[in-house]
Amino acid sequence: MNDKEIINIDSLMQGQSNNAPQEVTNNPTTEQTEVLIPEVKEDDSKSYIRQDAFGNNTYSMIERYGENYCEKEYITNPAIGRDEEIKELMLVLLTPEKSAILIGKPGIGKTSIVEGLAYLIQKNEVPDALKGYSIINIKTPSLLGTMPNGESRIQNLIDELKQMEKVILFIDEIHMLIGATDESSLDFANIFKEGLGRGSIKVVGATTTEEYERYILRDKAFTRRFQKIEVAEPTREQTIEILQGTLPKIEHQTGRKLKYSAFKQGQIMSFIVDLTTEPRRRFGTSSRYPDVALTLLKQAFSYAVFNNREEVNIYDVRSAIRDTKNVYDKVIASELVRFDTMFKDLMEEEKEQGYQES
Repeated sequence: MNDKEIINIDSLMQGQSNNAPQEVTNNPTTEQTEVLIPEVKEDDSKSYIRQDAFGNNTYSMIERYGENYCEKEYITNPAIGRDEEIKELMLVLLTPEKSAILIGKPGIGKTSIVEGLAYLIQKNEVPDALKGYSIINIKTPSLLGTMPNGESRIQNLIDELKQMEKVILFIDEIHMLIGATDESSLDFANIFKEGLGRGSIKVVGATTTEEYERYILRDKAFTRRFQKIEVAEPTREQTIEILQGTLPKIEHQTGRKLKYSAFKQGQIMSFIVDLTTEPRRRFGTSSRYPDVALTLLKQAFSYAVFNNREEVNIYDVRSAIRDTKNVYDKVIASELVRFDTMFKDLMEEEKEQGYQES
């Protein structure tokens, strides 16, 4: 196969051959997905095709757009400090004909709670009724619109799920699906009714408090089938715990290590969390705990990566604080003075070894 040949995956639904170049139309009602596949066997391009209940070839939404959270590699528990929310989520999923929707402000870790459940399923630390389940994350934009044959993408997904067992479907930004189907289609909740009623298909949605009140509350069918779970912003102590627990994951992702003893690392985490309290966050640009604090910690690692160093030192943390866009400038200026006082000994040690602020 020519390395530059473009394979139009959606055209496979219409039974067209891969051996000839495919024409891309400008029809706004049909989403054309082009995949450039250099050095890939021709048969691999058919991996997104499945057979329906009647033996006909059809498009697999899960294979194309899904991500199985239960097959991910977790360096640490992705839902540190969220035991109560995960317990509440499991109780909803164990309730017949009920699915769950996580409600909370941006950046507070709604997705992490779902990953935390997947992590427990991996470890077999869930009730017997949830053992063996898969949690499939489907990106919301992939469910909007229709297939080339005119079938609703959502309906195509439901038809696929009907042939599966022990599946929990996770849909972030689920409010985008309210009213997303055309006039001839049923609403989202009713499309899921048969699968939800059987109990073998469960759905976990996530959205912000504002979007829930604006779009979802007015859909009575949706609110009957989906039980709300409110996710609060973690406390200061919880956020410090999350930063400390997530540190091994950040170190694994970047290939860098944060220097110093566990005690000094704890002081650094506490300083970052106190710096990013809600009154100090720049309005309209920053998110909530723990995301706003995690972002600052990750930026400190970026300085070590940029300077080709194996370890993250106190100057990297100071540079991340100095350059953060999520905290007001006046707060940064005053907090840097406090930072220099609190970590004076570490900064002097680094200076003696030839390090300085980036």
